[in-house]
Amino acid sequence: MSYSSEEKFAFIEMMKAKTKKFAVDVVDYCDELPLTPGSRNIIFQLIKSATSTGANYRAACRGRSKKEFHAKMSITVEEADESEYWLEVLQESKIKDNAVETSRLLNEISEILKVVSKARKSNSE
Repeated sequence: MSYSSEEKFAFIEMMKAKTKKFAVDVVDYCDELPLTPGSRNIIFQLIKSATSTGANYRAACRGRSKKEFHAKMSITVEEADESEYWLEVLQESKIKDNAVETSRLLNEISEILKVVSKARKSNSE
């Protein structure tokens, strides 16, 4: 199936907005978590990986070559996977989190991860 350049542009812009919203939602979510010795590092790592997911997706979209796109998209996949990991750790830990929001964020990053993984794979074919 072939997409028009307008459809591709709209999809890219939607994904830029989606990854940025995920980052903002994670920052807001982390601001509500209790600060304990165990949670401090997780919060730091989660915010880093969530914000890096969106930043690297944007950088990939501005890639000057297929090779550069693939490299930046690979980082995006890694950071999205790391975000998913930290959310799973929070979900399984004794840290008092908002279970509903944790599940929503896990669903969101899972969707993002599927899209960016497919984009990276499609680019290398």
